[in-house]
Amino acid sequence: MRIIPAIDIIDGKCVRLSKGDYNTKIIYNENPLEVAKSFEAHGIEYLHLVDLDGAKSSKIVNYKILEQIASQTKLKIDFGGGLKSDADLKIAFESGANQITGGSIAVKNRAIFEKWIAEYGSDKIILGADAKDEKVAISGWLEDSDQELVPFIQEYLSKGIQYVICTDIAKDGMLEGPSFDLYEKILAEAKGIKLIASGGISTFDELPKLGELGCEGTIIGKAIYEGRITLKQLENYILNK
Repeated sequence: MRIIPAIDIIDGKCVRLSKGDYNTKIIYNENPLEVAKSFEAHGIEYLHLVDLDGAKSSKIVNYKILEQIASQTKLKIDFGGGLKSDADLKIAFESGANQITGGSIAVKNRAIFEKWIAEYGSDKIILGADAKDEKVAISGWLEDSDQELVPFIQEYLSKGIQYVICTDIAKDGMLEGPSFDLYEKILAEAKGIKLIASGGISTFDELPKLGELGCEGTIIGKAIYEGRITLKQLENYILNK
């Protein structure tokens, strides 16, 4: 299972939110590049970079941070937050993203998201399926939708999507443990999906459990920043896989 630390960006700074609420913002570092370099120094190869300003304003905002990290580390970056147009996507890939994550766009403008899958390939486009009570949430979780989570994933699986990042919003940033039951259900009902678990990771012991369930990757945010999981532990996990 791939270990994918998260850097969330507001105003060019590394922050974390709780349950997607912008009012709960905590700034952990003024310099996201410094954070990314510390991940790389511990053998981490992947990074989940989220443009929270972009998610709010519905267009890419913090692409300069992406460019900086991509040009000064070897991390393979998946980038999301506010990608709504072909122009946004072009900027993200030209700025160094290996993959992009589309969430709201996959609900609100299926035609363009399906076009991206066809154009760029399913190894480049990740479906962001963020959930609240097993319904898909969008626009930086500021809006609910009536889309049922598992059928939504199944539908995009039939359109060629391979990778899905699923965050249970109720768990995100709460350090109460991930949604094992939800991930088990998705893996059982959307056969062949490469599921990346996100939200609620609080202790190192949860990682092997997610691996045993069949998750392809896991995104870890606040647990790293709060010192619940150390970079040394992650380094050892990667080395011993």
